[in-house]
Amino acid sequence: MTHLLHIDSSIRGEESVSRKLTARAAAAWRAAHPGGTVTYRDLARNPVPHLGEAGNTARVLPREQHTAAQAESWALMEEVIGEIKAADTVLLGLPLYNYGAPSEVKAWVDHLVVPGLAFDLETHEGLLGGRDFVVIASRGGGYGPGTPREGWDHAEAWLPHGLSLTGLQPRVITAELTLAPENPAMAELIPLFEQSVAAAEEEIDALWVRAAA
Repeated sequence: MTHLLHIDSSIRGEESVSRKLTARAAAAWRAAHPGGTVTYRDLARNPVPHLGEAGNTARVLPREQHTAAQAESWALMEEVIGEIKAADTVLLGLPLYNYGAPSEVKAWVDHLVVPGLAFDLETHEGLLGGRDFVVIASRGGGYGPGTPREGWDHAEAWLPHGLSLTGLQPRVITAELTLAPENPAMAELIPLFEQSVAAAEEEIDALWVRAAA
């Protein structure tokens, strides 16, 4: 049976563009995989804590030597990595905050990069590859080639590097200028925002068409 892991991270609630687009993607996945199952994790409403000293130590100590705090952190690592291992497809909403990934996403990634669970310590082979990893990125401004802030989006560029040891390889669909409808200074960019969202929706709708057929 096919299984989807759907993860949101936006702190903007119902106003979030990334949440709307991941919901659309999840619906498209369900349509293409009748009978498939879904696990949902909301990193904004139920955040994974920062790794901390206990978590970092837990990754290198034998389990029988764990303190209570280390054991708790290790259990969370097993949980989030287990969610990925159970999934054929992972869907992540990735908004851009202060030119980087949400801290909640960074904490989630830190809990995934675990020797023995996510990668082989001796060979460095990633143990989480072989599954579809779709990232729906959203950014309030414009960061494309030729724009004044080209290269300022450090979330989309960082994610494949942050997860490189695990074997997960994201394919990214991006919608930008998402603040245009609510920021008067960006009003003239609303048509470009609408075009960007429409293009993202078109990509989303085509993701699993072959599977559905």
